Amino acid sequence: MRRIPILVALAVVLCASPALGKRNVDPKLYGSPEGQVCIKCHELKSPALFKMWRSGRMGQAGVNCYDCHRAEKAVGNKPGDPDGYDHRGFWIATLVTPKDCSRCHKDQFDQQQPSHHAKGADILNTLDNYLGEVVGGPEAVATGCRQCHGSNIKVLKNGKLDPSTWPNTGIGRINPDGSKGSCSACHTRHRFSVEQARRPDACGKCHLGPDHPQIEVYQESKHGILYSAFRDKMNMDRVEWIVGVDYEDTATCSTCHISATPNQKSTHDVGARISWTLRPVVSKKLTNWEERRDRMKDVCRQCHGEEMVGGFYKQFDDLVELYNTKFAIPAQNMRNELIKMGKLTPADMDDKLDWIFYELWHHEGRRARHGASMSGPDYAWWHGMYEVAQHFYIKFIPEVEALLGGKAAAAPFLQKHIFNDPRHRWYKEGMSKEELQKLQQWYQDRYGGKEAK
Repeated sequence: MRRIPILVALAVVLCASPALGKRNVDPKLYGSPEGQVCIKCHELKSPALFKMWRSGRMGQAGVNCYDCHRAEKAVGNKPGDPDGYDHRGFWIATLVTPKDCSRCHKDQFDQQQPSHHAKGADILNTLDNYLGEVVGGPEAVATGCRQCHGSNIKVLKNGKLDPSTWPNTGIGRINPDGSKGSCSACHTRHRFSVEQARRPDACGKCHLGPDHPQIEVYQESKHGILYSAFRDKMNMDRVEWIVGVDYEDTATCSTCHISATPNQKSTHDVGARISWTLRPVVSKKLTNWEERRDRMKDVCRQCHGEEMVGGFYKQFDDLVELYNTKFAIPAQNMRNELIKMGKLTPADMDDKLDWIFYELWHHEGRRARHGASMSGPDYAWWHGMYEVAQHFYIKFIPEVEALLGGKAAAAPFLQKHIFNDPRHRWYKEGMSKEELQKLQQWYQDRYGGKEAK
């Protein structure tokens, strides 16, 4: 049996004290007796933290500090929590991991652990991490990359957390107990508000910038515009929060990827409704993509008709296929062949072409794909496919020609990889008279006889 420190008895006396009675709304909300001591101290030392906890769902439900931060001691052959340490007579851990949260939220834990979010730290084995650790520097990675993707938390001998890996609430954080992720990445402590987690801003902490601008795309989309107008009518604090039942004015990130509809339950597997992978050089349909898409279509149909939903996916798929077949696959094939020919080194990012290629797919290519996936036209075109084309024709191809000894020497190579595709011939041969006339006629038909400029 765990021995309760003598301070607990003092806390019980304090709770019953007439002098303190006015401050304590309801003694039963203090939860475990050990936690009562935590509360009495932190109410004075960390008053904002205390007020957040008290007003939040944990505080109102009687879940206190010790209930979440308690740690197990090693007993005999049974290992304890590796990050446990003594704090004023209590054995606690600073980290509250998804495994800790699963004591009460098992279903959410089971959904979250195999999800894309929990795998966020897999970036530590990719080119992105090489750029950070080697090309940039570890200090930049600690305050940049890992704050979203998650660090590998290390524990010092005294049970405290290594400051080179903590603080960190990265979505794919690797925890000492073997669990992955951080619930507080979305449900910011210590209020743990579902309303806050449902707002697009929560996702925008990580999903922004040149390589995955989901928050910017959302803000320019009709969904984002409607959210700005009607967010005060969306009842985000409701427990169920079912689209079409609890709200109807627009959709947030949570609506589409996590929350419930009348036909399906909410999930903490954020990839359960995603049919394409838009992250790599070349996008591919995911395993069971039809089932995933059907789940997302169910969300769409709560506000849109079948024809609109089908048309959206047709345009989205066509854009991804255009990016894949016209630019990404040819560029990838050319770079791979140049490496085999000895014109480029196998190492990453030590040749000019490596940088051009990286930004073509990692920045512009992703922006185009995400823009199409979330109805953001400016990101699908000007920040997306326009810049993909500009990089491909004005930077990538000239660098290939330079590596092969000039235009004439590179001609057979480029013919093999791109110019057999008629979509690239305009660059080599210009447009034919017939093609120009066809384009001119299209403009005249659209704009009532006016000349194209």
